[in-house]
Amino acid sequence: MRRPPVLSALLAVALAGCQGPQSALDPGGADASTLAGLFWIMLAGAVILWFAMNGLIFYAWRTKPRPVSAKSARLLIFCGGVIFPTVVLFALLTFGLSIMPEQRAPGEGLRVEVTGEQWWFRVAYWPEGASEPIHSANEIVLPVGIRSEITLKADDVIHSFWLPSIAGKTDMFPGRVTRMSLMPTEPGEFRGQCAEFCGESHAWMAFTARTMTPDDFAAWAEAEAKPAAVPETELQARGLDLFLSQGCGGCHAIRGTPARGRVGPDLTHLASRGNLAAGALDVTREDLIAWISHPEAIKPGAKMPAFDHLPLEEIAAMAAYLESLE
Repeated sequence: MRRPPVLSALLAVALAGCQGPQSALDPGGADASTLAGLFWIMLAGAVILWFAMNGLIFYAWRTKPRPVSAKSARLLIFCGGVIFPTVVLFALLTFGLSIMPEQRAPGEGLRVEVTGEQWWFRVAYWPEGASEPIHSANEIVLPVGIRSEITLKADDVIHSFWLPSIAGKTDMFPGRVTRMSLMPTEPGEFRGQCAEFCGESHAWMAFTARTMTPDDFAAWAEAEAKPAAVPETELQARGLDLFLSQGCGGCHAIRGTPARGRVGPDLTHLASRGNLAAGALDVTREDLIAWISHPEAIKPGAKMPAFDHLPLEEIAAMAAYLESLE
């Protein structure tokens, strides 16, 4: 039997929502799998309840009406309105509480500190035994099969760290530290998002999560701890000179150069990240030029000043240098 075209289209749209790099129903982590299981259990219960209630309505509608005694009516109300909801909700509460310890289990060596800013994520990695952190921004890199500790802060307003394919959601408060732990189970790339309205560019506050094998993660951490690449071309060298002379180093840090700023994101290995401006752009020369020239046009309320007073060739030189920071 052929499905009507409208039904086929609706099914395709519904099933597409269950997959993707930001789907809680397409888990790539142990915690997300547990939460997805809770969702399916609650959905099954809701479907059973829906059929039961509508079955009773259909039964009452199709059968011949007849008087019901007061005792029977009170029994029906007590069982259907008190006993049944109490048993169901108690069972769901018991199951929900039973999975909480796993969601709050301590990490196994790696600690990642994430601070919510307007509108980006400051990230610092503390590998086991490290004397100082590895600074990054708008990207979380985690080893597969190892539970990592995530400490969460906020510098300005309330944010919310949400990585649905790997774990749940935890709010970030100014002046308070919250925590979560998560264990990826599959290598891949996933998308996270601030899930608490935090201002005019809230929708442009995303981050990338990359999960990799422990050996690959160790190699990545070793490379990430190194200083920035030295300019290899005359254009890149000019771009570095312009970056420093225009005062960009007062807000941004690039390890291995005089740039020591802590206001904005650390740019030491910018080109190795999956996005620019917290998910608003890609790390390409064209997008870098657009961001340096008119950040406010891309992210309303962005604190970074526009450099549109510079000639295009100078902005392109800075973009060429930033694009080389892998």
